[in-house]
Amino acid sequence: MSIPHTTSPPRPPQHRPAVLYAGALAVCSALLLALVAVEWRPLLGLDGDISRTAHRWAVAEPGLTRAARILTDWVWDPWTMRVLCGVAAGLLVWRYADRWSAVWLVLTVAVATAVQQGLKATLGRARPVWPDPVDSAHYAAFPSGHAMTATVVCGLLLWLLHHHGIDRALWYAALAVAVVSVTGVGLTRVWLGVHWPTDVLGGWLFGALLVTAAVGMHRQRHP
Repeated sequence: MSIPHTTSPPRPPQHRPAVLYAGALAVCSALLLALVAVEWRPLLGLDGDISRTAHRWAVAEPGLTRAARILTDWVWDPWTMRVLCGVAAGLLVWRYADRWSAVWLVLTVAVATAVQQGLKATLGRARPVWPDPVDSAHYAAFPSGHAMTATVVCGLLLWLLHHHGIDRALWYAALAVAVVSVTGVGLTRVWLGVHWPTDVLGGWLFGALLVTAAVGMHRQRHP
């Protein structure tokens, strides 16, 4: 009597692109981290060229610089994003009775904060220094906490809106706001001279990687 051969169930087709995205983001994040850690000269030179140009424009355009400070310090500040996350978690519990997603959302944002602080402490990358600064910031530079927090919060909220079946027009409106916010906060950090461009790129990459991993975990828990 033959024993039936058992195999593990195939991975659902919709999960394969997510695995590929996560792998690509992990490779890009690790590569950028390594280049910054070893202070690869071509990358540092490009950072310096872009930062010097942006700072020159910021000094010459005080109106735009003032607007950038308001946006980065209030609208797109990491604490503003964390408060938005808390409000969304409360709505998940109140409107959808979805306590698991609420906890998942808060914990993912907390993990993102821990990761960015850990990377900053490990690398200890210095921020740009200018003789005529237009803004100031403290602690290490890589990755940008503003860029990473905005990426994580906006990415998670967009996915949750889709997961709960929001109207398509509203979802596209939310997508537009998220793209403007994530892109805008990165540009303001470079414009104000408090981050190198690769700090912002690192925040975007690590943030997107965390969103992809968190969404994958959520899908496994609630397929």
